[in-house]
Amino acid sequence: MKGSAKDKYGKGYRSGILFALALSLTFASGLQSGERKPVQPSPKDKCPVCGMFVAKYPDFLTQIVFKDGSALFFDGAKDMLKCYLNLKKYHPSKAPSDIDSIYVNDYYGLIPVDGFKAFYVVGSNVYGPMGRELIPFEKEADAKEFMKDHKGQSILKFADVTTGILKKLD
Repeated sequence: MKGSAKDKYGKGYRSGILFALALSLTFASGLQSGERKPVQPSPKDKCPVCGMFVAKYPDFLTQIVFKDGSALFFDGAKDMLKCYLNLKKYHPSKAPSDIDSIYVNDYYGLIPVDGFKAFYVVGSNVYGPMGRELIPFEKEADAKEFMKDHKGQSILKFADVTTGILKKLD
């Protein structure tokens, strides 16, 4: 059974240093042109959906990066997708066309990956900071393995997530 560092080493093992390392590895790997790199949140950055301080939850960190270089940070994919699907409510000065990139942390690798291309497991027995969560993976094979190991209900692509699905997770 494959597990995350959280499963292997116990709750709270990973720190901001590990997140910074993951960001540096992402930068070193190179991104497609037009994609802005992920940004590390400050201790004061809050999720615009729930108001939680996101730096406390580096394992579940997600972000929307805008073309002007600004970013919104979230404590999980669920809140990021709530914002994305209703950007006018959570960030009225921005439109979906202003979005350059979306990053989610791959659950097993703990590295930022393209949120538009990720696979999201719904209905598992793994909870995030805000309870039931969409668990993101870069590779579909990892999502399938996780789904079996953690009683997930389905795997979705970014475009398949709806407000109805998100409401069921609340």
